[in-house]
Amino acid sequence: MNKTELLEVLRAWNPWARELDTGVPRSRHLARLMGFLKSRQVVTITGPRRAGKSFLMRQAVTELQKEGVNKNNILFVNLEDSRFARLDVRLLSQIYDTYLEFLAPEGEIFVFLDEAQEIVGWERWVRTMHELQKAKIVVSGSNAKLLSDELGTLLTGRHLDLAVYPLSFEEFLAFNKIELKSQMDIVDKRIEIQRRLRQYMENGGFPEVVLADRDQKEILLNHFDDLVRKDILQRFRIRKQQELKDLIRFYVSNIGTLTTYGSMEKYLKVTRGTIERFSGYLEQAFLFFFLKRFSFRVKVQEKDPRKVYAVDTGLSNVVGFRFSENVGRSAENVIFLELKRRQALNPELELFYWKDVHHREVDFVVKEGLKVSQLIQVCWNVQDFKTKERELRSLKKAMGELDCRNAVIVTEEYEGDETLNGNTVRYVPLWKWLLARKADDQGKVH
Repeated sequence: MNKTELLEVLRAWNPWARELDTGVPRSRHLARLMGFLKSRQVVTITGPRRAGKSFLMRQAVTELQKEGVNKNNILFVNLEDSRFARLDVRLLSQIYDTYLEFLAPEGEIFVFLDEAQEIVGWERWVRTMHELQKAKIVVSGSNAKLLSDELGTLLTGRHLDLAVYPLSFEEFLAFNKIELKSQMDIVDKRIEIQRRLRQYMENGGFPEVVLADRDQKEILLNHFDDLVRKDILQRFRIRKQQELKDLIRFYVSNIGTLTTYGSMEKYLKVTRGTIERFSGYLEQAFLFFFLKRFSFRVKVQEKDPRKVYAVDTGLSNVVGFRFSENVGRSAENVIFLELKRRQALNPELELFYWKDVHHREVDFVVKEGLKVSQLIQVCWNVQDFKTKERELRSLKKAMGELDCRNAVIVTEEYEGDETLNGNTVRYVPLWKWLLARKADDQGKVH
């Protein structure tokens, strides 16, 4: 491509040529990103396709200008723009040189590379730019392993990571113009919050879906097709496409259940090696997450069954099971995703499930550093006596074995406390548990 052609492409995405569409602000993510930009490190933004990474970068561009950065000192490159004829490192150099020639920026430069994994060898270009202090760089990508492994190898200790998932429930409410500025707002709008929770569980949190007035199912199916086709089939050059689709269907139909490669091999009639390899691809593309069993021995964690969760309940509902028949599973998936968001803010936080030899099970074990800090059990219908007793027996055993006194049972509506072996177990409705961080920000202690 010649310089004129390159400049024409760049004009479509940059503040020095047009006003950027920044979408609905995601204040928590934006605050972290702006804080990271004050460092001397490369910033990587990872997360599933369509989760809002590009809009977050555009919001940062606008925020930089508010802070006094000249718009000519910002370069935004969308590497998925189909007008780029050749995707290689030479293109990045050509783009940067063309930008310098035509914009002639003075002072510190900020470069945003959107979907960097489209360029083979992009990490070496970023390293060179970083080491020569030519610009502050923000990189986004839809492949977890590619960004963390490749850049991590070249820039050990010199990059900061920001994970962006589909909207949290708090963000979902904000996108629906439900403002919760105080604890009193949360109390006053309780009925509306509970109504919206069901929408959130059914349709998920992809921004485009949340903002749509209709056709949510079609949008979700397009998201799913995009994610599978671009980030898995094309990127990993999958030839056994039917086997991959069968595996996806199996996982999405078994959210929150224990799975092993051995049992899946018999059920799917696919080799264990293929299942393991494909599962890795699905995790890299942020389509599924796999939760390991808690154990102080790493070998036990690796060999024992894992629980599978989808990146978005809307996707799992539209591709797999019916929401109305699996509300409890959707609730468990929503809780897992919220824990993943909290984990992204706290590097010391680790997530597991717990199970003993008598098949007593606790859905989530939260470990911080060397200590288990919380046990979380999901019991959607706590009115069922047998179910309640089973969950309490499991919690009682786990609390003793893991030396943890902080236990929560997340429910549909029930709220209260119960004493178990001298310790208090709290029952918390899902909507209130999801808004716990919001309440904490407003001074409420949990």
